[in-house]
Amino acid sequence: MGPGVNVDGVPRRTIWPTDGGRSVEIIDQTRLPHEFSIRTLASVEEVAVAIATMQVRGAPLIGAAAAYGLCLQAQADASDSALDAAAETLRATRPTAVNLAWALGEVRAALRGLPESEREAAAWRCAAKICDDDVAGCRAIGEHGVKLIEEVWRQQAQRRPVEVLTHCNAGWLATVDWGTALAPVYLAHERGIDVHVWVGETRPRNQGASLTAWELLQQGVPHTLIADNVGGHLMQHGRVDLCITGSDRTTATGDVCNKIGTYLKAVAARDNDVPFYVALPYSSIDWSLSDGLTQIPIEERDGNEVRRVTGRSDDGRMLEVEILPQASPVANFAFDVTPARLVSGLITERGICEASRQGLATLYPERS
Repeated sequence: MGPGVNVDGVPRRTIWPTDGGRSVEIIDQTRLPHEFSIRTLASVEEVAVAIATMQVRGAPLIGAAAAYGLCLQAQADASDSALDAAAETLRATRPTAVNLAWALGEVRAALRGLPESEREAAAWRCAAKICDDDVAGCRAIGEHGVKLIEEVWRQQAQRRPVEVLTHCNAGWLATVDWGTALAPVYLAHERGIDVHVWVGETRPRNQGASLTAWELLQQGVPHTLIADNVGGHLMQHGRVDLCITGSDRTTATGDVCNKIGTYLKAVAARDNDVPFYVALPYSSIDWSLSDGLTQIPIEERDGNEVRRVTGRSDDGRMLEVEILPQASPVANFAFDVTPARLVSGLITERGICEASRQGLATLYPERS
């Protein structure tokens, strides 16, 4: 498999500069799985809207998009005041995923002390490095994580598929390339391991149904879509060998914040002795936090994401419909926190470690 998930047989990244570095193109993820649409972003305001409306989403990809947003700002006005204002605009779009603030900090640090005339070129170089590092890091996550799948494959003497359950979308679409939780799956499939993925639909927004299933279909990986609440039933009946999810923010002590519903999967996994792993890059670790339950801000999004669903009708039209009484109130908590005690291990670009301060210190001694 070449770089990137194939889209109709063509390997792609999820974000890239274009027009001689005057704009950025993204895959509009709100149109998937029914339409593959590329959108051009030409200003920091357009990047902010794309992040806020989840045309781009997934913690690593949000970070990359924010970095490119500062490139576009530097192109228009590279003064410190303009760049700081742009960074605040971008930071405010999604409060939970730490990669966004991390990427903004990386670009601002790269521009610090430079004359304004040199800042635009430096910003594009920094954003390109963030993207290239994400690709390499996600590939490395896949190399480490695939060992878990290979071990299950050996233990069961290749008698049946390795059954992996995932939640939300932590694949290629959530990163610049390869993905986090799905990178081990893609490598396993490439290496001839019989692997099958249970894809939770992931309400609200249905990122499992609309994005993960689409990715796996494009790559030819066997998978089955399930309602979110089916995961525990499958574990009870021995039909899940391991769970792998992604992370939007992981504390220095190993608590994991991810798409709402991840915690329930982890609880079910613990009750049924199913290993529960979290795959994440360095940029998703918030070294300043020690308690995910009290310190990670949980984004509350528009209630219409719960109230309404979008799909394609039998005649091919895209429709949005309400699914509850108009007068009923709605709460839309976008993330939850899985305590480190429920996490079997963290799969990073440097290896697999225990979900703890000590475990992370073995892979990132410079942070201990």
